[in-house]
Amino acid sequence: MNTEEVMRKFEEAGAIQKGHFKLTSGVHSDIYIQCAQVMQYPEFMNNLCSELGKKFRGEDVDVIVGPAVGAIIMAHVMARVLGPWVRAIFTERENGKMTLRRSFKIKKGEKVLVVEDVTTTGSSVREVIEIVKERQGKVVGVGALIDRSGGKIDFGVKTQSLLTLDIKTYLPEVCPLCKKGIPAIKPGSRDL
Repeated sequence: MNTEEVMRKFEEAGAIQKGHFKLTSGVHSDIYIQCAQVMQYPEFMNNLCSELGKKFRGEDVDVIVGPAVGAIIMAHVMARVLGPWVRAIFTERENGKMTLRRSFKIKKGEKVLVVEDVTTTGSSVREVIEIVKERQGKVVGVGALIDRSGGKIDFGVKTQSLLTLDIKTYLPEVCPLCKKGIPAIKPGSRDL
């Protein structure tokens, strides 16, 4: 699966949206990528995660973990792709802080792959990495469907994505869309 095919499928699914958006990280953009539109097609998600999973073969991953809501389905599909005994868990926010709940455990020394549907600044992924480290797990990599930073994010571990885009983002105080008076939409799940 090549970059053009991935982009075409995301566009066909209606996952690439244009307007004025406030992203989870707090920055603004004129493009929003709604991966949930792609995740409603299980076979396509399986294909995407199979491609991404190839980049982590040989890492002997024990656990896949991703932040809710966007990476729950992805973590599950990635675990299926990487092997029958790979677990899939997710973190979620409690009182604004990323945490591991629902009796999920990461054991000391377990090899953990962190996944995310879309990375922009990488803040959610960094929070998940900290949770893994606090539990003495070993982060073997970060996998994302889309890296919208243009490849600028460095997590300090092997990082792979299927699609790398360089999409402009703006701090709210310098956002040209705000200056034009266009209302910003907050489509993400962080404040749920």
